[in-house]
Amino acid sequence: MIIKYPYMIELYICLCVVIKEYVYTIYLAYIMARNDYTMVREFPSGKGFADVVFIPRYDKPAMIIELKYDKDTDTAIKQIKEKKYFFGLEKYLDNLLLVGINYDKETKKHTCVIEKYK
Repeated sequence: MIIKYPYMIELYICLCVVIKEYVYTIYLAYIMARNDYTMVREFPSGKGFADVVFIPRYDKPAMIIELKYDKDTDTAIKQIKEKKYFFGLEKYLDNLLLVGINYDKETKKHTCVIEKYK
């Protein structure tokens, strides 16, 4: 299930769809989100490490972000669920977003899926 949220962070993360530079996209998301979130790279959780976790400072959703290179967004979301990257974020389970971002090296495009944890 893909859902839309009115939060500004969604805009920042989904810039991956329109910006061509992969590293620049992630960097821009960090810059824009740091006012509302504490960001943790390689967050130890479940059976491994989540690529990026956004822990809200205010009343916003927490986010687990999995980045993929030349795969697909469904693989990213599936990995978050299978490896239980939400462990350690129990406080946010009622307001948690799972975000999968993929960069396709052939088309040089990003895709982004945002799903509510259930």
